[in-house]
Amino acid sequence: MSISQTITDFVTVAIQAGGWMELDRLYLQNRVLAMIGEESLESISPTIVTKTSLELLDELVVQAIKNGKVKAEPEELAIFKAQIMDFLTPPPSVVNALFAQHYEKDPADATDYFHKLTQENDSIKTRTSAKKSVFPVETEYGQLEITINLSRSDKSPHQLASADQDSHVGYPKCVFCMENEGYKGRTNYPAKTNHRIIRMNLNGESWGFQYSSHPDYNEQSIIFSEEHRPMVISKETFRRLMKIVEVLPHYFVGFNEDVPIVGETTLTHDHYQAGRHAFPLEKAEIEQYFELSDFPLMNAGTVKWPMSVIRLQSPNSEDLVEAATLIFEKWRNYFDKTGSIQAFSKEEASQHSIAAIARRKGQLFELDLVLRDNKVSDDYQEGIFPLYKEIQQNLSLAEVMGLVSLPSYLNDELQEVEKYVLEQENQMTDCHKSWADQLKEMYSFDEKNIKEIIQKAVGENVVHALTDASVYKRIPEGQAAFKRFIDSL
Repeated sequence: MSISQTITDFVTVAIQAGGWMELDRLYLQNRVLAMIGEESLESISPTIVTKTSLELLDELVVQAIKNGKVKAEPEELAIFKAQIMDFLTPPPSVVNALFAQHYEKDPADATDYFHKLTQENDSIKTRTSAKKSVFPVETEYGQLEITINLSRSDKSPHQLASADQDSHVGYPKCVFCMENEGYKGRTNYPAKTNHRIIRMNLNGESWGFQYSSHPDYNEQSIIFSEEHRPMVISKETFRRLMKIVEVLPHYFVGFNEDVPIVGETTLTHDHYQAGRHAFPLEKAEIEQYFELSDFPLMNAGTVKWPMSVIRLQSPNSEDLVEAATLIFEKWRNYFDKTGSIQAFSKEEASQHSIAAIARRKGQLFELDLVLRDNKVSDDYQEGIFPLYKEIQQNLSLAEVMGLVSLPSYLNDELQEVEKYVLEQENQMTDCHKSWADQLKEMYSFDEKNIKEIIQKAVGENVVHALTDASVYKRIPEGQAAFKRFIDSL
């Protein structure tokens, strides 16, 4: 295909996206010509486009590199690609107007439109996000979902804390701020020229809705405050959570803890996480029902899950708000000497928080509250409860719900473990040796069963990790302590 055909097809796709009209064709063609360094364009009549927007982008980038308009360096290419794809992305006002038109038909129709747009304009990195190893693991708590996302950026708890401390420097203040929409990008900061945000009114406040660039699950998205302010859990936090599942009833919505260490999140910008995915936690059943005297019509119970989870169900969303606030405030200040539960540290800051996940179940609103504690000790300076002790990684909200995305480096390391247990030449790291030796004692490995056994063993480690993160362990003493907290409500 000639470059003239590529440009013509690209402009056709841009017009079809809704931000331009056929009258704008010459203008767009000349803008793209200038970007890739071509001097002229053959006259080609628009036809049905057979290539995807990403395939056309690749051809334009190749020509731009050839013409010396951009260097083949990752950061420079990312900025250039975002600028090219901005041509086929309608302006924010148009995107929001089209979203509203679709929403009048059905909320799912609106998110389908926006999700498709952000995939086609390369805002969602579909090609890198597809680079993942995915395998389900059967456990006593149901089927967990394990992925190794090769496009994921892996950060330690200290790196996350440092990012929070540094996020107030520069412009935009952080990656969740509204100012990212259309931002060119720079070294060590993502290009956002083609980035779009849906505006939402949540109980009188302005919020934004966007999709994650490197999703771990279907339609992974962020809903964030227009104001750059820290995340602090309060009654209004739960009320907004309920409002969001009213606005987007086909999505789950949740938030991670508002204290450092225990969760993998950004605390400097108030936000929620959302998406269109049924997590293993959602499928887990209530194990023990209990009553909340102030809410006689509410279903309440503890969930059969490795972590400590309370589930609330009611057709009245405001009742859930009030009940969740009661539980949270009780947990925030809870002390149980017998169960070694202590809310406050020496610095008089509460060590207790929760993760919360809301969803719709027909006419019912459902809310899961996961008790968390960021207590540290001399042996566990990065937290007693949150760590994957085997791989030193904290729990994101998705991982709390049973979709565990492991660090990308494990993909290569597990291949070396496979070679080791098969007694082949390998470069396995020392940190896996004890685990691999245990597996060799337990199983007889061959080329046919190696993958299945290693994946099962990884799944068992994930269950151990979730159990480690549980405040109340699933042993008689732990469950008795959990009941004492429930009784205190």
